[in-house]
Parts: sequence; C-alpha cells; structure tokens
Amino acid sequence: MSEQPSYFSNLKCRECGRLYPKEAIHICEFDFGPLEAAYDYELIARNISREIISSRPQTMWRYRELLPIDGLPTVGAQVGFTPLVRADRLAAKLGVEELHIKNDTVNYPTLSFKDRVVSVALSRAKELGFQIVACASTGNLANSVAANAAAAGLASYVLIPADLERSKVVGSLVYGTQVIGIHGAYDQVNRLCSEIAGKYGWGFVNVNLRPYYAEGSKSMGFEIAEQLGWKLPRHTVIPMASGSLLTKIHKAYKEFIGVGILDETPYSVHGAQATGCSPIAAAQKKATDIVKPVPNPQTIVKSLAIGTPADGYYALRSMQETGGSAEDCTDDEVVEGIRLLAEYAGIFAETAGGVTVSCAKKLIDSGKIPRDESIVLCITGHGLKTQEAIHGKCGEPRLINPSLREFEALIAQDPAVAGRLKV
Repeated sequence: MSEQPSYFSNLKCRECGRLYPKEAIHICEFDFGPLEAAYDYELIARNISREIISSRPQTMWRYRELLPIDGLPTVGAQVGFTPLVRADRLAAKLGVEELHIKNDTVNYPTLSFKDRVVSVALSRAKELGFQIVACASTGNLANSVAANAAAAGLASYVLIPADLERSKVVGSLVYGTQVIGIHGAYDQVNRLCSEIAGKYGWGFVNVNLRPYYAEGSKSMGFEIAEQLGWKLPRHTVIPMASGSLLTKIHKAYKEFIGVGILDETPYSVHGAQATGCSPIAAAQKKATDIVKPVPNPQTIVKSLAIGTPADGYYALRSMQETGGSAEDCTDDEVVEGIRLLAEYAGIFAETAGGVTVSCAKKLIDSGKIPRDESIVLCITGHGLKTQEAIHGKCGEPRLINPSLREFEALIAQDPAVAGRLKV
C-alpha cells in the first residue's frame, strides 16, 4: 500500500455534533454522548471508486479511506474479505428465494468478526503511542486482542467473566496475554475496565479506543455490498450484543451511497438476540427507545450476553430508519439454528450464529422479511469456540467392530444409502 492522505478528520459526538481531536477519548464532555469517527467525505468521494477498491488486496483495508487511522495499517493487515456464500439449500429450507451468508467464521486470525475491530483499534493504538492494550470481553474480543497484540509486540490484558467457555479462555491464554477472570457479569467487567483505563491510561479497545474499534465493523458491510456486485441486500440480519455491529453495518451502507460507490436502494437491517439477554429486541418489539438493562443474563450465548448494551439506542434507531425489526430466540432455538446452518450450508457457527439463523427464520415466518427479497445473514464466529453448547445434541458416532459385515448391516439402515449399495 502506498502512502495516503488522512481522510479521517475528527471524533464527533453522536448527540450534539461537537468535534474532538483524534485522541484516546470516547465520551463527549458536554452531554456524555458517545464519540465516533468523522471523515472528509468530499475528499473521499474524489479519491475512491469501485475500480480503485477492486485493484487492492482482498482484505478489509481495501476500504481504508473510510477507516479511522492516519497512516497505513500496522496490525491485522490480512484481516477481512471473508466469503459471502450463496446458501441455496438453506434458502429452500427457510422458504426464501435468495439467501447469502457473510461467513466471518473464517476471519483471520481468530475466526470471528472481532479481528476486524481489533485490527483498527490496535493500529490506531500504535499511532497514539500505547504500549499496553486491553479489553473487556465475552470471549471473541479477548481472543483477537491477545492474538493481534502478540503479533504487534504489544503487552496485553484481557478481562473476562470467570464463567466464560473454556475454549475461549484457552484461545486467549495461548498467546501469552494476561487473562483476568472476574466473578461477575460482563457489565461489571466493563465497569472495572473503565476504572483501570482512567487510572493507568492503558489503551482499552472498547473503552478509550472505542471510537476507532467500532469503525472496524463497517468493513463487513462494505464487503457485503461489493461481493453482491456493488449493490445492497434488501435485508441484513445481524446479531446484537452491544448493538454496535448493526449500527456500523448501517453506517457502512450509508457511507458507500454517500461517496458514490453505490446507488441508493431500499434496505433494512434487522437485529437478533438470545431470549435470556434481549434488551434491544425487547425495546424494538415494544416500539420504545428505552433499553431496559438485563442485570443477570441467562443464556448459553455468552458472546451476546451484554445486559446494558452501549449502542442499544442507536441500534434501535438504525432499525427504525431502515424499516427493520428485531427478534429473539431461546437456547433450544439457538442450537437448532446452529444445526440448520451446518446441515444446509456447511458452516459451523458459534452460538451467536445460531441466534442469527433462528431469529431470521422467525422474521421470515412472521412476514417481516418477505420470502422473495434478498437476505444476508451475518455469521460472526466459528463453532469450534462454543462446542459446549451443542455437546450431546448432534447425536453420537455409531460404533462397530472392524468388520465389513457389520458395516453393511449398519449402512443398510441408512435411507440415503438403501437401494444404492453395489453388490
């Protein structure tokens, strides 16, 4: 990549619009609104095109004009541009005409969409001179911070709920990071991280670096549009924890339209949550913008178990602006969603993916997503991360002795094979 001008101009309050310098700050001092990255869109429009984007390496950084770093990326240069899979068998099962899966189960290096946000946050952290980076996490973010910090030579701490899935704990420890388990829910972990960031001045990717971190999620939206042939899907179904991913995919679609990359066409963004922690979905169903906290989340979907979602209000606003809706699903429905995606699309997703599939099914069955319009499901993490959730729920291997006779007796009971055996 060659040197580039900085298209990233300021931080800006999402409430009052006040501008702030591009530092490690995340809250407006006037109204306590969240800060987000702002850009010189006129300059971007003059310097970007479909042809320029297409000529670049197939990573998330092909959209670098719309990502908040000043120079070239120094962390996660290979992240992104994951497959957009046309899932015809799953479409037929759900009774829809056109269905695609945005498959971030194979994102580099830790098999979740969090590699997108972390590569931006840590690239910016290095520009700002941080030597120690950290995060509060329900698992995937911890894995990504640990891996990318190790590759970048940064010291890292990850703070997690003590009851996190063991596979995700190991998936952070292996990189040599300092893993701190906290006896409490994610919201308590996050509050502690805010105190640590304030006292020690470390670079917390989802606290004082949050304006940069959150923007990385836009790359998923940019990729969806490009991979669909430079057009928007009519419906995008997105899992919600804090609500940030949904708001940023919405922002990505708007930005591509605003700088002339896409023609403006109708689209809707829809949110998906687990019933045991569904504060945003509950508010959307009640047609209120008040997100009532869930103090004690009760769900197997730990990656979405944020009881006080920081971007809940903005996720509701994005759904309202685009005519989208929200749904939630039980833990049993989560497992069923995981199995549907695996059996009909060949993709093994973690529990958040089960939420997306099952909630999409409900949105389709209720008519909120018409069956004859294009749909993209955002699958954000690999099933190897949450195997505990489906252990014992997908059957068991059938055991035989090393005998051809026993093998033939077994497969004769298989309706897919019966009548096709070569004698």
